[in-house]
Amino acid sequence: MRVLFIAAEVAPFAKTGGLADVALALPRALASLGADVVVVMPRHRSAVAKAEMHEAARFLVPVGGQPRECVAYKGALPQSKVPVYFLGNDAYFDRPAVYGEGGEYADALERFTFLSRGALELCEALRWSPDIVHANDWHTALVPQLMKHLGLPHSKGARSVLTIHNLAYQGAFPRAQAGAIGLSDAALEPYLRGDQVNLLRGGILTADLVNTVSPTYAREILERGDGLEGELRSRADALHGVLNGIDTAVWNPAADTMLWATYTRRSLAGKALNKAQLQEELGLAQDPTAPLVGVISRLAEQKGFDLILPAFERLLGLGIQFVVLGSGAPEYEGFFRDAAARHSGRVAALITFSEERAHRIEAASDMFLMPSRFEPCGLNQQYSLAYGTVPVVRATGGLRDTITDVDQDRKRGNGFSFEAYTAEAMVDAVARAVRTYRDDARAWRDIVQRGMDQDLSWENSARLYRDLYRKVGR
Repeated sequence: MRVLFIAAEVAPFAKTGGLADVALALPRALASLGADVVVVMPRHRSAVAKAEMHEAARFLVPVGGQPRECVAYKGALPQSKVPVYFLGNDAYFDRPAVYGEGGEYADALERFTFLSRGALELCEALRWSPDIVHANDWHTALVPQLMKHLGLPHSKGARSVLTIHNLAYQGAFPRAQAGAIGLSDAALEPYLRGDQVNLLRGGILTADLVNTVSPTYAREILERGDGLEGELRSRADALHGVLNGIDTAVWNPAADTMLWATYTRRSLAGKALNKAQLQEELGLAQDPTAPLVGVISRLAEQKGFDLILPAFERLLGLGIQFVVLGSGAPEYEGFFRDAAARHSGRVAALITFSEERAHRIEAASDMFLMPSRFEPCGLNQQYSLAYGTVPVVRATGGLRDTITDVDQDRKRGNGFSFEAYTAEAMVDAVARAVRTYRDDARAWRDIVQRGMDQDLSWENSARLYRDLYRKVGR
């Protein structure tokens, strides 16, 4: 089975969120199952600095009726032989950010039209014919319709799969920009909505198969689909949910070189050492008994910060220490900077992103707070399970699929969850976790080890994707 996998970002070459992690791990897992996978992404400035690559092909990509030069460079995904092709056009991709600086770049529709069409033109240049073309999110949602209407010999016979990683981001642009796409009015129709071009809408309506990144999220979006409920219901028979795995070659506390000390479920001494080291590094009180709560996230309302802020003093009243890593909305950044200044020794705010710090916070924390308003899948709660850090989550989307509340199921429980999207429900869940941590060390260790015992790897998820490919290929 030959799979063309197209994404706007792929770790470690370019990363702003979970899409990049999936675009690294899933192709490698598919290849391990015997698939012939080719990954395509833009040649972002960050990729030039991080990847070994060499020129593989030159060709033209029409955008807005104008031929744009594309130089395709070939590299490989780390720790694998999976080829990755970086589509280069400096005018589009030699920029400081992947998507924009303080907002989307003004020519975003052109940039991702170039990526989508360029990936198909690459197949022509390489004389390589995929069986499945796997597009990801709005950036590549033009691909299914381009495959049908361009008639390019090496991709016209393939079947298309579109994965929705986050329905909140749809690629909506003024209809006046539609000429950049280069499709006829009839072919463009699925992408039109009022006075806008909506790329994700068109992808949902034209892909042979649509999937999301957790079974629960696939059900939820039929009722709460950010304005695309009707389109999703019309494709309900073609809509599936496959839970993301995690890359255990990267997220493994027994072999993680970013940690101060490694550890396993049978020997957790290294986890305690990581906690002590993080407390020292961040200026938190050197108290091994204080429950350390970690948050690693985009600072956005979706992630539940509108619950955390009004409840923050009540959370601290539970006797916890709190560390947050992330950036985003200025009001949230300012709040946590101020909180760290007011609560010296108890609160640390790292308003940035650091892969090393993310690994260390996962290892050092006793609990991981993730009170999302909605969560298509979520990776950090799975990283937390792997690192023996007990998740406290809202039961939505992939969080519901991965976390079983301890107080509801003593034998299978691996964390604490709450249903109502309220600060009170969140505080209650954290309080239950803190009580268990303080009052029942044996029960807490059981929860930690239960999470660490779980198989969170991509192998099972990759098999489900392979089954979807076979289903759509019939």
